[in-house]
Amino acid sequence: MIIMYNNAPHRVLDFQHRTPGNLRAFVQAKLRNIRNGSSTEVRFSSTENIERAALEDHEMEYLYSDGDMYHFMNTETYDQIGLDNETLGDAMNYLVAGTKIKIQMFEGAPIGVDLPPSVELTVVETPPELKGATASNSPKPAKLETGVTVQVPPFIKEGDRIRVDPSKGVYLERAK
Repeated sequence: MIIMYNNAPHRVLDFQHRTPGNLRAFVQAKLRNIRNGSSTEVRFSSTENIERAALEDHEMEYLYSDGDMYHFMNTETYDQIGLDNETLGDAMNYLVAGTKIKIQMFEGAPIGVDLPPSVELTVVETPPELKGATASNSPKPAKLETGVTVQVPPFIKEGDRIRVDPSKGVYLERAK
């Protein structure tokens, strides 16, 4: 969630609701300033009003990367923007050309991305299945086309297309 705090947008990294003994309840929150990246811990009382930041979601299509910049095209206006590793975070591990994602904008500047619930990727490297080890259903590591490694079932081979949940980085199923 993105909130306004001290007239600047902040991402809520963590929060805890506390009710100590006979005192008033409060929320302890860890926030990161989106503009300058600084982190802070804040205590909000139960009577405080917190303003959510007004974000715009734009559907963008991933085009290519050149080093540490990733280039996207707005599917409605065909405008192109470039995002760096810090803005993308772990999302860059699941991007292949043509992937459609939602980019969150605040006052015209990109501040975050929302990946689809599953992405299809090709397995480029995984150890072969052990013959006669059908009783053990222990997962094995598989390196995907983007360079990320996930645990997959033993029947997955190199060249297979699989679906991965990018929010957790886990194997979902074999793609058709």
